[in-house]
Amino acid sequence: MAGPEVTDWLLDSDPALRWQVERDLLHLPAETWARTRARVATEGFGARLLALQDPDGQWAGGAFFPAGFDFDGPEARAGQPWTATTWSLNALREWGVDASVLGDTAARLEASSRWEYDDLPYWGGEVDCCINSWTLSNGLWLGADVDGIVDWFLEHRLPDGGWNCEWVDGSTRSSFASTLNTLKGLLDHERVTGDTERTRAARRGGEEYLLSRGLYRRLSTGEPFAPWATHLAYPFRAFYSVLNAADYFRAASLQDGTPPDERMADAVEKIRAARRPDGTWLQERRHAGRVWFEVDAPAGEPSRWLTFYATRVLEWWDARVTT
Repeated sequence: MAGPEVTDWLLDSDPALRWQVERDLLHLPAETWARTRARVATEGFGARLLALQDPDGQWAGGAFFPAGFDFDGPEARAGQPWTATTWSLNALREWGVDASVLGDTAARLEASSRWEYDDLPYWGGEVDCCINSWTLSNGLWLGADVDGIVDWFLEHRLPDGGWNCEWVDGSTRSSFASTLNTLKGLLDHERVTGDTERTRAARRGGEEYLLSRGLYRRLSTGEPFAPWATHLAYPFRAFYSVLNAADYFRAASLQDGTPPDERMADAVEKIRAARRPDGTWLQERRHAGRVWFEVDAPAGEPSRWLTFYATRVLEWWDARVTT
């Protein structure tokens, strides 16, 4: 559990983070954290990002990339830009902005936004698992018709139980990142619609893919699948880490009413080992790419967001021995 100094430091933050600290770490009454959550749309990060929305409902003039992005230029080689519509919607949703604040955004995007891939309509998704998962979550949040994406995921699950965004290039083996991002969308679908029968088997299979690998190890050798899998950075964006995965399993466990899976133990201890003596976690890196504005500490400095997520995961995990 976070000590009072860390808790006070976390509370001294943007409303987008503060309300979650109040709810998940301090367990304050709903009316208290709900008041803070309502401020996200009018103060700080949320208000700033809402003000950047284009009249047609998009951000930066594009679905996944800013309008006019040069896919062959130096910026493309530097990294994915994080300013376009999908990334902006992801942030607002994750920060807790109420869908009503965005008004008719879903309808405006249906009319105006097309994917850079084959000019496909926005709410229909495209061929990338991660993009489709975010579109599913954002559509459920904003009330768009994204039901077809659910069927798409069921049809594109790979034989080993997970998903891979590179299936379109012939990949037949699942990816840690693609599988995790897909699971988040499927979990949101169950949470919002209450329909557990349709996707439960697929979700369980994807979870088994990650759990059987301890969240970060190759099934064949037991070695970490990548050195960066245990490195922590916020925002999570599209990137995989043991903390990102553990936070998903916390959410799934709470929704399903099931205990933590002991196969996560080693990954959770990796998270615990990164905690500094003062109870904080460091930002290990910033992902390259254009942003509207920074929302967390630079690399090498204590991160409020990582400290919140890691503390929340550890409290959930450690509670298993007392229940």
